[in-house]
Amino acid sequence: MHGCTYNKELQIAILLQKKFHNYLQTKLSSSLPGKNAQRKMAPNPVNGTNNPKNYNPANDDFRNSSVLVPIISWKDELEVLLTLRTQSINHGGQLSFPGGGKEGEETIIETALREAQEEIGLSSKGVHVVGQLTPLYVGHSDNMVTPVVAFLEQEQTFTPNPNEVDEIISVPISKLVQEQNLVEENWDLRGTPYRVPFWDIHRVPLWGATAMMLNELIELYKEFIEKNSHS
Repeated sequence: MHGCTYNKELQIAILLQKKFHNYLQTKLSSSLPGKNAQRKMAPNPVNGTNNPKNYNPANDDFRNSSVLVPIISWKDELEVLLTLRTQSINHGGQLSFPGGGKEGEETIIETALREAQEEIGLSSKGVHVVGQLTPLYVGHSDNMVTPVVAFLEQEQTFTPNPNEVDEIISVPISKLVQEQNLVEENWDLRGTPYRVPFWDIHRVPLWGATAMMLNELIELYKEFIEKNSHS
């Protein structure tokens, strides 16, 4: 009996994953939560003022970059893959998505896939790109970063590039939805006190630009769950 129950639960989980895949693909080509979702995870100065330069470029000579938002879909539940960057590179010691600057004539999607291959040894087999989230301008590095969402449908082993990645982790989306994993603290950032929201899901907090981009995906997932709970 227990085996039958488990198999039924697994079938339901797989069906839900497929539904979310299709739902997300539709949403990414139409309407997105956008900057409102991003800014819910944005650090804000404690004194209440905001710095629009952080999220709005002063001109159009910024660097175009992209990150891959890999969703592991071969497990019982969906997980988001993240990297812990080595201390010696930009944003070192922080959790992030694999990604980097656009090179030559490659597309934003090609950039994200290339960077993921270089950083974590991602194999293109079974990788299904479903679309792009809202670009986020990161002021202190002058990068316009476009998140590219992909479902990793076939099991594979990841290998961190030691020059860029200290650790590869995966986090169930369900943990990112749970309110108890969302924390706010006052931090000193470049000499200014900020109120910083972050996910407490690792020994290193998940915050900043990565959290802002990820929150748009989480908002879409919450919207999907809400719609399916009434169907």
